[in-house]
Amino acid sequence: MAKFDTNVQELKYKVLREVATLAYEDRLSTGILDIPETIVPGPKATMRCCIYKERAIVNERVKLAMGGDPSVPGVVEVLNIACDECPVSQVTVGPSCRGCIAHRCQNACPKDAITMVNHHAVIDQSKCIACGRCVSACPYGAINKNTRPCERACKVNAISMDENRKASINAEKCISCGACVYQCPFGAIMDKSYILDAIRILRESDNNAKYQVYAVVAPSVAGQFGARVGQVVSAIKQLGFRDVVEAALGADMVAYKEAAELAEKGFLTSSCCPAFVMYIKKNFPKLVPNISHNVSPMVQAAMFIKALHPNSKTIFIGPCVAKKAEQKWDTVKDWIDCVITFEELQALIDSRGIDLASQPDVEMNNASYYGRIFARSGGLSDAVAQALKEQGITEEQFKLKAIACSGIEECKMALLKANKGVLPENFIEGMACEQGCIGGAACLTHGPKEKIEVDKYGKLAMEKNITEAVQILQMAEQSAKQRSGD
Repeated sequence: MAKFDTNVQELKYKVLREVATLAYEDRLSTGILDIPETIVPGPKATMRCCIYKERAIVNERVKLAMGGDPSVPGVVEVLNIACDECPVSQVTVGPSCRGCIAHRCQNACPKDAITMVNHHAVIDQSKCIACGRCVSACPYGAINKNTRPCERACKVNAISMDENRKASINAEKCISCGACVYQCPFGAIMDKSYILDAIRILRESDNNAKYQVYAVVAPSVAGQFGARVGQVVSAIKQLGFRDVVEAALGADMVAYKEAAELAEKGFLTSSCCPAFVMYIKKNFPKLVPNISHNVSPMVQAAMFIKALHPNSKTIFIGPCVAKKAEQKWDTVKDWIDCVITFEELQALIDSRGIDLASQPDVEMNNASYYGRIFARSGGLSDAVAQALKEQGITEEQFKLKAIACSGIEECKMALLKANKGVLPENFIEGMACEQGCIGGAACLTHGPKEKIEVDKYGKLAMEKNITEAVQILQMAEQSAKQRSGD
């Protein structure tokens, strides 16, 4: 089993693995009720107050592993039964309060929520609006503002507490980045899983006889599974996929087209990260026309596959929760049939008893170095710069001034400047996750090692430039046209 960053991820993985195992054995309808007891055998509780609550939470996780509640918008849901351990009082007075006679906290409060009781500040939580003015005013630092981890993780302010003091997601603001999923210490927020859809697509293909199933794998796979990329590819094929295509090939195609579009229009924001695209559409409508008109590398790679193999289905595998939302877009759903994450791939591999360490190290040679480094922040900008050179667009014709934004907060600053017309750069590379896709919410591990591994993986393709990679697409398009003309 792969190493995860947190025990929450491991618990999520165990549920996914059990669901996948039962689905493959055609025992899901009869065995589903046994999953909570399998994962929480007891007799003593290890995570919550009692094993019965632990099992009840696992049961809710099973529902998410099977696709979640279709009436809940978006791809992220709150498990209400699991959301009860965070402080409900956002602003509290600690023991450092000296009961000073200045009463700066009381005077700073706009809602008269603070009174002095026995020379100690007391906050009326029914009046408090958590503005934080008292926190700033207290000379002793005795007042603290407690922000829930999910709220702190959400940089678009889509999470708040509802009337029952549970986390609530505002679908109008949510960009499906998954930051709350990864940061919640109790695993009370989870992305809907489409692992059963992936299993169904694979099994109904009848070993690729009825249609061929292709995996489109994100380049951030490097370093994720404690095995070489080629071994992961072998395991994916063992699951029943006809073949594996690098999403990095799609990235090469996107970089090539995006460079030409940028030189023509003079200013663009990238379109590779669906969470970043949603953020612009929801918060900066004025800049929507400046979003690159190119599809994401995931979609571009799928287009390549379906041009060569019209009777095929594609499943994207990556570190991104937002890709699950992107798959449902009208412009995407005909190209990508299902999206699963690295967490879900690990569960699939283990549910079939596949030992990664013993798999042969097969070679993938679709993409260039520049397509592969899309996985980390700054990689897209480097690829666009290279594509401009390969297309013969000189600095006299167009000079690239790119800004690589790592995380939504950096994206916000760049977009605010662009919205006001004061951004000095002419290309915004926006990645909702910090450090780019290698920081994706559904990565098995997060850290500097992943950037090193992606760069090493990229350098394995140094003999190929973007133009040479893109020629594969051109040949596929010619082949498709010939077939349609026959």
